Amino acid sequence: MSRINFKAGTMIYPLPAVLVSCGDTIDNYNVMTAAWVGTICSEPPMCYVSIRPSRLCHSIICETKEFVLNLTTEELAEATDWCGVRSGRDYNKFIEKNLTPIESTVVSAPSIAQSPLSIECKVEEIKSLGSHDMFIARVVNVNCDDKYIDKATGEFSLEKAKLMAYSHGKYYSMGKRLGFFGYSVQKKKASKK
Repeated sequence: MSRINFKAGTMIYPLPAVLVSCGDTIDNYNVMTAAWVGTICSEPPMCYVSIRPSRLCHSIICETKEFVLNLTTEELAEATDWCGVRSGRDYNKFIEKNLTPIESTVVSAPSIAQSPLSIECKVEEIKSLGSHDMFIARVVNVNCDDKYIDKATGEFSLEKAKLMAYSHGKYYSMGKRLGFFGYSVQKKKASKK
């Protein structure tokens, strides 16, 4: 087996494709697509989103210090792509893509009703890193559509939500579950005789 080298680049895939919503009044609301997003810490819960300074959401988040990461689904694929290539300076993306802004629980930024899971965030630090600035944020609330809650376990069902991912310029549906955290070392249950 041989290996090929590529120039240094961002090849950590797949990533979530999220709709980042921001703004503190309905006249100031905006939404954009981001894939440079992820978890930083569990305790306290913290995440990040990296945004180019030229994007309208960048200036809004710098001002309000709040945003919401709205997970996307197969059903939201077209709207997710469109919100990533169009500017909020030229379009009201909520109206254009029939996205419903709803009041978040803790932050002033809206959540998106069509998203199965919305993560409310308050910015703690902004790091300028080159082409993008990283907004490091504390997660202050998570809300989800109750139709994705498993009645027996009380857990959020990722499979039912049909989340999508972004990989090297393309969007993908999520595949079948291959295991769960710790399954490789879990003791086998003794079979009943």
